[in-house]
Amino acid sequence: MKERGELFKNGAIQLLLALNAVIMVYPLFVMVISSFKTNAEIFSSPFALPASFSLTNAERVWNETNFVRYLANSVGITTAAVALILLFSTMAAYALARYRFKLSALVLMFFLSGMTVPLKLAIIPLFIQLDSLGLVDSYLGLVLVYVAMGIPSAVFIMTGFLRTLPRELEESARMDGASELRIMHSIMLPLARPALVIVAIQNAVPIWNDFFFPLVLITSDNLKTLPQGLTVFVGEFTTDWGVLFTGLTLAALPITLLYVVLSKQFISGITHGAVK
Repeated sequence: MKERGELFKNGAIQLLLALNAVIMVYPLFVMVISSFKTNAEIFSSPFALPASFSLTNAERVWNETNFVRYLANSVGITTAAVALILLFSTMAAYALARYRFKLSALVLMFFLSGMTVPLKLAIIPLFIQLDSLGLVDSYLGLVLVYVAMGIPSAVFIMTGFLRTLPRELEESARMDGASELRIMHSIMLPLARPALVIVAIQNAVPIWNDFFFPLVLITSDNLKTLPQGLTVFVGEFTTDWGVLFTGLTLAALPITLLYVVLSKQFISGITHGAVK
């Protein structure tokens, strides 16, 4: 009887998970199939498969719009911001997790305080400061904003993960004459790869999808990112929905592929704390 109850419970959980997967994936499916349709097809049969899987919309997006430029901007800004977040947060977290000093708890709280205040609330003084530095309407200004947003949570995740690693590893390396930089680079960071993947994905997705800060800080068309650039596909009186859905599909593809490639490390990093 108990086994039947457990079986029923597991079946119910699997059913709920499958239903949740359908709810999450179906809008994406509609977006993808709509990218192959004309405007008339989208309005006449929005949920049906396209009459033909034509690449006309993709050709128009690629050749008749500035999509390639927007894509390159998003890739460059996201890559630079995530790389700097990983670099600075890893160094800070390593010092906080592996070295003992009096103000370590205070320094960690300083980083964590950055998670309590949404940066969007400070957009006016932030804009004034960036403008005085000549960083408005520039890649550097946008990247610095994203780095400032990402470091607090990244330090929190990396510090917690690095503290779980055994100290015997670094102690034995020191006895063998390894420098502190070599210990961090060759021993600790490879073990912290799941946490690094979590930090990378956690920051890459919101940076890639962000519309607010590029809208405020970027005015030149050749500097626009994908979320901001896709708005040019929406006309004042008419909108070519097939082209818009194609642009959205192509915009979602890189970050989706990134998650698929790193999913194993991502899941490993999430479950690591529970296993510990």
